[in-house]
Amino acid sequence: MSMSRASRSQERLVVVGGDAAGMSAASQARRLKGPDKLEIVAFERGHFTSYSACGIPYWVGGDVEDRDQLIARSPEEHRARGIDLRMRTEVTELDVEGGRVRSRDLESGAEAWTSYDKLVLATGAHPMRPSLPGIDAPGVHGVQTLDDGQALLDTLARTAGRRAVVIGAGYIGVEMAEALINRGYEVTVVNRGQEPMSTLDPDMGRLVHEAMEGLGITMVNDAEVTKILTGEDGRVRAVATEDAEYPADVVVLGIGVRPETALAEAAGLPLGDHKGLLTDLAMRVRGHENIWAGGDCVEVLDLVSGRERHIALGTHANKHGQVIGANVGGGYATFPGVVGTAVSKVCDLEIARTGLREKDARRAGLRFETVIIESTSRAGYYPGADPMKVKMLAERRTGRLLGVQIVGREGAAKRVDIAAVALTACMTVEQMTALDLGYAPPFSPVWDPILVAARKAVTAVRAGSAS
Repeated sequence: MSMSRASRSQERLVVVGGDAAGMSAASQARRLKGPDKLEIVAFERGHFTSYSACGIPYWVGGDVEDRDQLIARSPEEHRARGIDLRMRTEVTELDVEGGRVRSRDLESGAEAWTSYDKLVLATGAHPMRPSLPGIDAPGVHGVQTLDDGQALLDTLARTAGRRAVVIGAGYIGVEMAEALINRGYEVTVVNRGQEPMSTLDPDMGRLVHEAMEGLGITMVNDAEVTKILTGEDGRVRAVATEDAEYPADVVVLGIGVRPETALAEAAGLPLGDHKGLLTDLAMRVRGHENIWAGGDCVEVLDLVSGRERHIALGTHANKHGQVIGANVGGGYATFPGVVGTAVSKVCDLEIARTGLREKDARRAGLRFETVIIESTSRAGYYPGADPMKVKMLAERRTGRLLGVQIVGREGAAKRVDIAAVALTACMTVEQMTALDLGYAPPFSPVWDPILVAARKAVTAVRAGSAS
C-alpha cells in the first residue's frame, strides 16, 4: 500500500498512459518542477513509451526499417529524468473520491493502490472491433500500438498465404492496404462507405479509389462485413459480406478507433457523445480540479462547427501533453480546439483535408457554397508540374471559409496548412485571395491553387447571396 497523501511531504502526479500525451505531460511537469517538489509516477501497460503510432503502417510496409526508429524516448530515458515509469502495469480502477489508482503488474499479477494529488489520464484509444462471428480469431489484427504492429508482423512472418483483407478504408485502412501491397500481398479492402476515406466527400474519395486500384488493391465499396470465416485450425480463412466471400490469410481492421475510457466511465468522469473525456481549455476534466486528460481518450472542440469531436492524432496528443504539463507544473496554458486537419497518401497521391465536409456543414445547420478547381503544383511550364484538385466550402452570405480538401501529387497535401490557418483565424474566402504566399515557378503557379479556389468561392458566395 502506498503512503497516503497526508503523510507525504511532496506532491505526487500520477500519469495513466505512457505514450504521447501522458509522457509529454510528465516531462513538461518535470521541467517546471524538480523532483524535490513533485514526484511523478507513470503507468504503461504495453512494452513501449513515447512512440509514433502514425508511423506503424510505414514500419509494417518496410519504409521504416526498424521499430525503434518510431520510439522518441525509451522508458530508461524517462526514468533518467526523474519519472518513476512502471512498464507492463495496467491501471484497473480509479478511486476519484479517495485520490488513488489501483494497478496490476501484468507479469507478476501483483496489485497495489497508488495515491495521487494530481492525476493525468492519457489512456489513448483502441481499434474498433465489431461484434462479428470470428472477429477474435487468430490472424485478425487491429493496429493502434507498437505491440499491435509487432503482433501483425509476427503473423505475416509465420503465415504462408499471401492474401490480405483490410476491413475499412479510413486513414489506417488505406495506409495498411498500401503497406501490405508493399509486402507482396494480394490486398482486398472491404469498405461500407461509398468511397474510401470518409473524411473526404465522396467525389474526392473517388480519386483515392482510383489510386488504390492503380496499386493493385481490390476495392469493395458499399459492403458490410457480416462475419469472419475460420478454417479447421481456427485461424482466419475469409471475410464474408452478404454477397461474397474474400479469401484471407490475414485480416487488418481499419475501421477507426474509440476512446479508451472504460476506467473513466466506471469512475463517473464526464464523457461526450463519442465516449471521450470532456475537459476545459486547460485540459482539466470538467468538474474535477486535480484531474487532467489528453490524447486519444478526449473529445476536443471543433473551432469551425462549434461541436465536440473525437480525433485521434499524435499532433493533438503532444499539444495536450504540453498544456497539461504546464498546468500541473504551476504554469498556465490552454488548448483552444482543432479545425480537423489531416494528411495521408496512397503511393504518390497526396490526400489532405481540413474543416468541414459537405455533410458536416449540413449537420451543423450551415448554408454553404462548394467549388472545385483543378490546378498544378508548380508553374505549368516547369518540369514536374503535377495536377491537383482542390475543393473548398464557404459559408453563404458571410463567405467564411468552412473547409478544404486537396488531392494531388507531390506538393499538394501540405498546402492544406494554408487553409488550416485561415480556418483558425476565421477568415473569409475573400480575405484569403489577398494572402501573400510564396511564389516561384518551381513551387507554385503565379496563383497558388488555394488562392484559385478562394477566388472561385468568392464568386460563388456572391452569386448565392444575390439569389
